[in-house]
Amino acid sequence: MLRLDRIADDVSLPELTLRGIILGALITVVFTASNIYLGLKVGLTFSSAIPAAVISMAVLRLFPGANILENNMVQTQASAAGTLSSIIFILPGLVMLGHWQGFPFWQTLAICAAGGMLGVVFSIPLRHAMVVQSDLPYPEGVAAAEILRVGSAAQDEAGPGQRKQATGLADLLAGGVAAGLFSFAAGGLRVLAEGANLWLSAGASVVRLSMGFSLALVGAGYLVGIVGGLAMLLGLVLTWGIAVPWLTAITPMPEGATLASFGTMVWSKQARFIGAGTIGIAAIWTLLSLAKPMLHGIRASFGALRGAGQGGMPRTQQDMRARWIGLVTLVLVVVLAITFGHFLAPAPIDGGARWRLVGYAVLFAFVFGFLVAAACGYMAGLVGSSASPISGIGIIAVILVSLVILVAGNADGLLDTPEGSKFAIALAIFTTSAVVAVASISNDNLQDLKTGWLVGATPWRQQVALLIGCVVGAAVIPPVLELLYNAYGFAGALPRASMDPGQALAAPQATLMTAIATGIFTHQLNWTMILIGVALGVVLIVIDEILRLRGGPARLPVLAVGIGIYLPPTISSALVVGAVLSWVLLRAERRRAAARGDDVKLALEHAERRGTLLASGLIVGESLVGVMLAAVIGLSGAEAPLALVGEGFAATAQWLGLAVFAVVCVAFYRRVLAAAH
Repeated sequence: MLRLDRIADDVSLPELTLRGIILGALITVVFTASNIYLGLKVGLTFSSAIPAAVISMAVLRLFPGANILENNMVQTQASAAGTLSSIIFILPGLVMLGHWQGFPFWQTLAICAAGGMLGVVFSIPLRHAMVVQSDLPYPEGVAAAEILRVGSAAQDEAGPGQRKQATGLADLLAGGVAAGLFSFAAGGLRVLAEGANLWLSAGASVVRLSMGFSLALVGAGYLVGIVGGLAMLLGLVLTWGIAVPWLTAITPMPEGATLASFGTMVWSKQARFIGAGTIGIAAIWTLLSLAKPMLHGIRASFGALRGAGQGGMPRTQQDMRARWIGLVTLVLVVVLAITFGHFLAPAPIDGGARWRLVGYAVLFAFVFGFLVAAACGYMAGLVGSSASPISGIGIIAVILVSLVILVAGNADGLLDTPEGSKFAIALAIFTTSAVVAVASISNDNLQDLKTGWLVGATPWRQQVALLIGCVVGAAVIPPVLELLYNAYGFAGALPRASMDPGQALAAPQATLMTAIATGIFTHQLNWTMILIGVALGVVLIVIDEILRLRGGPARLPVLAVGIGIYLPPTISSALVVGAVLSWVLLRAERRRAAARGDDVKLALEHAERRGTLLASGLIVGESLVGVMLAAVIGLSGAEAPLALVGEGFAATAQWLGLAVFAVVCVAFYRRVLAAAH
C-alpha cells in the first residue's frame, strides 16, 4: 500500500517558481540530450521522471522554503521534455531520405513544440476520468510520488545540525561517472573497445558472435527487465543463429567481399526486414488487444471536454480553464499550418495544391493525434509509459498518412515527377513526426498528473509546467540532432564520405518508418522478408497468449523479439546483459532478505530503487559524453581527434574493454546489494 501523505486542498505552497522553472530547464537539457543519443543508438528511451525528481530534491534542499510540490513541478517539466525526444523515432528519416541535409532549427522546433503541446492540451480533459476516478496503476507516476515523499520526509525530519538523509543523487552520479569515464576511454581515447565481433564461416554460411560493451545499454536493459531482455535474446539468436547463416548460404558472395562485409550486407538488406515485419504485426496486435481501453479513453476525453477547467473547485481539482485550452489549441493549429506550409514551399506544385496538402497534413495530425492522445493516456496508466508502444503507433501513423498523401498527391499532381514523389515521402515522415510528438507527450503526461494528484499538486500549474517543458525540450532537440548527425551520421546517411559506417547511430525506428513510407510510394518494399517476419510474429503472439492464459511471470513480448532481430547484435547483447543483471540482483536480494527474516517486499523495493538510479546514471553518463565527444569531433573536423592509439591496438582494446565492462557490472551488483543492508 502506498505510504503517501498528500498536501491538503486548503494548504497553499509555492509550486511553479522561477527557480524551479530554471532548474527544470537545466535538467531538461541533460535528459533530452541523453534520450536523443540513446534513442538514436538503440531505439529506446528512458523515463526521466525519477532521476529528475532525485536531482531536484538534491538541489532545492539547498534553498530555503523548498517543498514537495515545487520538486514535483521540476520533475514534471523535465519529464515532459525528456519524453518529447521520442520524436527521434521518425524525424531523422528526413535526413536518411536526403530531403534534409541537417535539422533546420525553426522547422524542427516548431513541429516538436506544436506536437508536444497538443499532446498536453489533449490529455488535460482526461485527467479527472483517468487519474482521479480511475484505478489504473500508473507505475511510473506512483513510483515518482513515493520518491518525492521519501525525499521530502527525510529533509523535514532532519533536525537542527543533523545531516539530511541521502536523496539517491549519489547513486545517480556514481553510475554517470562510471559510464562517462568508460565512454570517454572508448569513444574518445580509443583505448577501450565499444564491442567485440568474431566472424566465422560454417560451410557457405556466415556466423557472427558479438558482444557490446556499452554501459548505457546495460542500464537500459536493466530497466527493461528479464522478460524483455530474454525476448531480445531470442530475436538475436533467430537472426544471427538462423536467418543470416541460411541467407548467406543461399546468396552468392560478391567478389572480394569479406565475411564481415558480406554478413552485414545480407543482414541489413534482407534479415533485418524480418524484424520489421515482426515489429509491425506486434504493434498492430498490441493496439488491437487494447482496443477496448483505447475506446474508453477516447470516450472519456470527449465527455470531459465540456467540464474542463470549471471554477470554484478545490485547489487539487483545478485544471486549466476550457477557454485557455481552446486558445492554446487554436494557436498550435496555426503554428502547424505555417510549419507545414513552409515545409512544402519548395514542392513542385501550384499554390492551391500546396495548401490542400497542408490542410490534409494538419487535419491528420490533429484528428489522429487526438485519438492517439486518448489511447496513449489509457495505455500509459495500464502498462506504464515505458511499455506503451509509441513505435507501433508511429508505424501505423506513417502507413495511414502515406496512403492519404498517395491519394491526394495523385489528384494534385505531386507524384508526377521524381522530385514531387520525394516530397510526398518527406511530407508523410514530417506529418508522422507531429503525431509521434503528440503520442509521446500524452503517454507521459498522465503519469506526471498522477504523481501530482498523489502529492497534492495544483493541476493547472502542473499543466503549465508541462507546456514549458515541451518548449524547452523542443529548443534542445534540433541542435543536439544536428551535432550527433554531423559527428557520427545515421545508418545509411553519412554527412561525409570519409566517415566510418561502424560508428553511425542506428536510429532503428526512423530507418524502419522511412523504409515503409518509401516502399509505399515506390512499391519497392522487401515484402518477402517482411511477410516472413509477420508470420513469425503471428506464431510468437500465439505462444505469448498461451503463456498469458497459463498465468505466472513467463511471457514473450513480441515487440521485443522484433527489436532484437532488427537491432545490431552489439546493441542487443549489451541490453541482454543488463536484463540478466537485473534478474540476478533481485533474486540474490530476495534470498538474502528471506534468510535474515526481513520484509522481502520492502528489501526488493529498496534494491530496485537503487538499481534504477544507478541504471539511469549509466545511461545519462554515457549519453552526455557521447554528445560532448560529438561536439569535439565537430569542432576539430577529425573522426577521432582524442585517440591515443592506432588501429594496431584494436585487439588489445577489445580485451581491455571486456575486462572493464565486467568490472563495472560486478561493481553495480555489489553496490545495489550493499545498499540494501
